[in-house]
Amino acid sequence: MRASIDNIDAALVHILAERFKCTKRVGRLKAEHDLPPADPEREARQIARLRALAADADLDPAFAEKFLSFIISEVIRHHEAFRG
Repeated sequence: MRASIDNIDAALVHILAERFKCTKRVGRLKAEHDLPPADPEREARQIARLRALAADADLDPAFAEKFLSFIISEVIRHHEAFRG
């Protein structure tokens, strides 16, 4: 079981790295086009979508929201860095 957990943890790290590669490209585009680093409407839609996915997957939606909110805050921090 521990080996399986270790493999899942490694997969999560790689998935997060890939996600941040994409969001960094978005951050550069936002900076180039003078767009704000945050998009509260999209963020709210994504949180609602992930909460629903979590519920369908039998995962605590509040946990999924906390997890995504943490990721979003990091993405915004990166986008702000591109601006300044």
